[in-house]
Amino acid sequence: QVRLVESGGGLVQAGGSLRLSCRASGSFFSTSNLGWYRRAPGKEREMVAVVTSGGVTNYADSVKGRFAIARENAGGTVTLQMNSLKPEDTAVYYCNLQHTLRKIDAWGQGTQVTVSS
Repeated sequence: QVRLVESGGGLVQAGGSLRLSCRASGSFFSTSNLGWYRRAPGKEREMVAVVTSGGVTNYADSVKGRFAIARENAGGTVTLQMNSLKPEDTAVYYCNLQHTLRKIDAWGQGTQVTVSS
């Protein structure tokens, strides 16, 4: 059983920064793929950033150069550093852990990020 707990959301002005953190309980963290997704009001959930078990990262075009995902296997955490925030980044952000071999696809409860103009 995997449990993910996010923290770090909040209200920030455009141009500001926030850092989201997600801590995972359970096994297989170091061999899992990790990601951050978001759902804006009235929109579908979308991928923001992912990092594979090997450390390869991928970002949505809309956040490239502004956001950075990082994993710390020893502590079981994945973070999302968000800089130069824009009002269109406003959404609920979710942490995700996937382990294909173990058939794990776990989600956190979500954390609200609101960027004011």
